This record gives sequence, structure tokens and C-alpha cells, in this order.
Amino acid sequence: MPNRLVSEVIQGRPFPTTGTGTTVREAAIIMKEWHSSAILIVHKGVLTGICTERDIVFRAVANSCDPANTAITTIMTRNIQTVGPDKPFGHALHLMYEGGFRHIPVVDDAGHPVGLLAAHDALDLDGLQMEQDLVRREEITVIL
Repeated sequence: MPNRLVSEVIQGRPFPTTGTGTTVREAAIIMKEWHSSAILIVHKGVLTGICTERDIVFRAVANSCDPANTAITTIMTRNIQTVGPDKPFGHALHLMYEGGFRHIPVVDDAGHPVGLLAAHDALDLDGLQMEQDLVRREEITVIL
């Protein structure tokens, strides 16, 4: 699993993005619709920031900002750690662990977002492997 490429993990999976003119409330609504705990902020096709649930809680709500009148750019994380789609998934997990964050944007060489990895993707892959193992065991049981 750690040697799988990031591109194999995201497999063209859609991810939420929004522009720099979005409010915190609008971003939260998009995240809710996508069932996502993070949204990528894009300007002219290039990744400029990421906003997570934690950013909304700690930087907006806890600071008494009005989500309907606060620009997402005021609370988003700007200096973003990213990973390329050609990197091993284990490398991305290491970056997330070292950085203390649960999401990492996947970008191409031009800085255009092509995906979004989350720490729970590692659990999803483990679950898939476990399911395959159970199917194999069941097939062996039938044979025996």
C-alpha cells in the first residue's frame, strides 16, 4: 500500500474547490454537499490555499467572525504542503504525519490541483485489502 502511487489512490476522484471570493459560510456549504472535511481554494486554476473544518472552527467561529461576511482567504491555510500524483502514497502519509495535518492537495507540475488526499484514505486501502483477504479465505474454505 505505501508504494502505491498517489495517482492510483485518488484515481480521478472528484474533490471540492472554490474561488478566492467565497465566504466561509459558502465554503462550509460546499464541504457539506461534498461530504468533505476540506476544500481547495483556487485562483486562475492554481492552488492558493486549503480550508479545513478545523480552520473554520479555530480561525472563524472561535474568533467570532461572521461566516457569511468573512472571506475564505482570511482563514485558509496559505503555505500549503502539496504532493505530486507520481509520488508514493507512503510519502504523502509521511508528509501529513510530519506536518500534523490530515489533508494534502495533489497538484501537477503547474500547480493545478488534481486531487485531495486525506489521512482516512490509508484506512480505506486497508479496508479494501481486508475485504480481498476475506474473499480469498472464503474461496479456500469452499475448496476445502
